[in-house]
Amino acid sequence: MERRQYIDAGKIVNTHGVQGEVKIEVWLDDAQLLRRCGRVYLGGEEKKFLSAREHKGFLIARLAGVEDVNAAMALKGRVVQIDRADAKLPKGSFFLQDILGADVVTESGESVGVLQDVLELPGHRVYVVQGESEHLIPAVPEFIRETDVDAGRITVRLIEGM
Repeated sequence: MERRQYIDAGKIVNTHGVQGEVKIEVWLDDAQLLRRCGRVYLGGEEKKFLSAREHKGFLIARLAGVEDVNAAMALKGRVVQIDRADAKLPKGSFFLQDILGADVVTESGESVGVLQDVLELPGHRVYVVQGESEHLIPAVPEFIRETDVDAGRITVRLIEGM
């Protein structure tokens, strides 16, 4: 599976204050991962963090070249991306976009289908797998036995009714 260089990491949802800070809704598991990257990309244009802090689940950031609230307001609604090379993921972690399109198989090797989507629910994620029928598989260790990102394969344990 091909891996994109730039990862969608969030969205600028508003301004913060009058000094040109932006409020970023973070799509990564950890807002600090975004902060540690040190820079983001907006439509391919690099913007370095002059400052960044977490606030109520959002990242409040001051970006280079964004000098006032008007400049910040112009960025509202823009998707924030990071360069894959800037992200230092913990061992065994991966970006969800890297497994979309992965083949999903049972422990005995039977094809279940292809991972189409990942639903973010309050308790855990749910993988939407499309095969002969649609399967909703909770993304918890009991059902997700192995995820091989490099091979593009997810091994699952299914129960009656899945």
